Amino acid sequence: MNGQVGFYFDENRCVGCATCTVACKDWNDLPAGLDGWRRLITMERGRFPQVTVPFFPLSCLHCEDAPCVSVCPPNALRKREEDGVVVLDPTRCLPRCRLCAKACPFNVPRFDTEGLAMRQCDFCSDRWAAGEKPVCVLSCPQRALDAGLLSDLRGKYDAAGWPLALADPDGSRPALVVKGKSSSKPIR
Repeated sequence: MNGQVGFYFDENRCVGCATCTVACKDWNDLPAGLDGWRRLITMERGRFPQVTVPFFPLSCLHCEDAPCVSVCPPNALRKREEDGVVVLDPTRCLPRCRLCAKACPFNVPRFDTEGLAMRQCDFCSDRWAAGEKPVCVLSCPQRALDAGLLSDLRGKYDAAGWPLALADPDGSRPALVVKGKSSSKPIR
């Protein structure tokens, strides 16, 4: 499968249950207490009686113009040509550097205190290579997540917007298709 892969997120379906974050931690055998590769962002907006609490299960968005890759001095991060997935080689990572986390508009790369390296979502590369979707997608009880070729996701879903709980992408072009709530920020 050639072409940029990405995620789809339906902001209307997500209830903030964090099942996707737990499934990710379990699949990747991450210890308790360690920040997972997917974490739930929550934000309260509005004033009573018009209050909304949007959620976003944030992981690496495998940006088409990934700033984390370009700032990594030891080239521990790279973008795979065949599918656009941003992958990290922890053996090349300089643990005190953390430039990737600073460059990412979403502060996605997380520091692993046990392995003393940065870590992040790799789009469940082992599952993807076997023709299976990432575990976060399969675990979502509300079906708020999907994954696949970005062009297919754009064609499959009538989606526009940007998650209320996320910062602006700052030119990085995240590989993300969003069906936002009616009050979502427009796509830039």
